Amino acid sequence: MTSTRATLSQVAERAGVSLASTSRALHGAGASKAMVERVRAAAAELGYRPDAVGRSLRMKKTFQVAFAVADIGNPVYVEMMRAIHGVLAPHGYRVVVMTTGDTTASTADLVRSLNSGFVDGMVISPLRTDDRLIREIQQAPVPVVVIGRALDDHGISSVSTDSAGGIGAAVRHLHETGRRRIGFLNGPLDTTPGEARQRGFDAAVLAGACPEGSEAVVAEDFTVAAGLVAARRLLAREGLDAVVAANDLLAIGAIHAARELGLAVPDDLAVTGMDDTEIGRVFCPSLTSVSLGSTERGRAAAQLMLRLAEDPEQQAQQVAVGPALIVRESSEFTASDRSER
Repeated sequence: MTSTRATLSQVAERAGVSLASTSRALHGAGASKAMVERVRAAAAELGYRPDAVGRSLRMKKTFQVAFAVADIGNPVYVEMMRAIHGVLAPHGYRVVVMTTGDTTASTADLVRSLNSGFVDGMVISPLRTDDRLIREIQQAPVPVVVIGRALDDHGISSVSTDSAGGIGAAVRHLHETGRRRIGFLNGPLDTTPGEARQRGFDAAVLAGACPEGSEAVVAEDFTVAAGLVAARRLLAREGLDAVVAANDLLAIGAIHAARELGLAVPDDLAVTGMDDTEIGRVFCPSLTSVSLGSTERGRAAAQLMLRLAEDPEQQAQQVAVGPALIVRESSEFTASDRSER
């Protein structure tokens, strides 16, 4: 025995609203809270399930948006993904998470694959950007929004942040709390974040924030394991009393390296990170970190994507999210504390 599947028209009739209003209410777009509750109650009573395939065919849309990143295990991308989903889901879009690989060639190939029509748009956060990738984004058949470099001069919508300024804020904080010889633990310099964060550290050194000298080491990647290996080299250089890391994962690697040497954090060595991730907030000691607004950047990118999905002819828009230093246990040792030792 087969049962008849409830239709959208039946839901509209049961809820006592128009077909168009029913559709909007079910997708959370342009409907009041009371209408949404009434329509969803009617749908539940009738056992209505949306026909996603039929809807896509009628509207010639997949109602899918890709979120493409280099490392889906990095917690900063997880926070962005949650924010993107929070904006897009009420409008009926699913978020498909994809990996770009760690080269611009593999990233460009992924953007080129948009020609197959499996998504209505892509939010991408590439580690590296070159001319080929920019061309592929410009020629993509669906909207692409970039989280990372500001690309207004290329006609590409983007969401950027000032990570160089964020590193400067971390160095100044360490100087103000009595640290005088500061090491920098960075990721690969040929990446967008690596280049910007090195620039920020160099500027802080030139401004006199490290009066007794500075050291810098580059890790192979922005991961805890790579941070541990690189921090061992950095801490082999005598006299460091602080480490600024280019992200929270590298900072955690640095804290593990310090513990191997019997150094207490923050008494012997202050450590700061960047990204203000959940893992840094719950780590022991809790990690001082520069927030780059991961949630805000994800939300802004999704809002740009919605506008472009509704009108692909819109001009490219740029959003900038500023950094904010969040001081926690890993750097709370003060100048007055030091003078008493």
